[in-house]
Amino acid sequence: MKAVEIRKLSAQELTEKLNELKAELFNLRFQHAINQLDNPMRIKAVKKDIARVSTVIKENEMKNVQ
Repeated sequence: MKAVEIRKLSAQELTEKLNELKAELFNLRFQHAINQLDNPMRIKAVKKDIARVSTVIKENEMKNVQ
């Protein structure tokens, strides 16, 4: 997911997306542990998406504080 796409989402949508990504990461890690993961690079991609969403959430919080 691109940062431009993430910035278009509302605060509630960002929170929902973050929860979805964390759940997906949990499932990927579980699959990796039992050797059923098809694409191990997906874990890295999901971690980066989580970081992007978290960054945008933090940016929005900082805008609201000032």
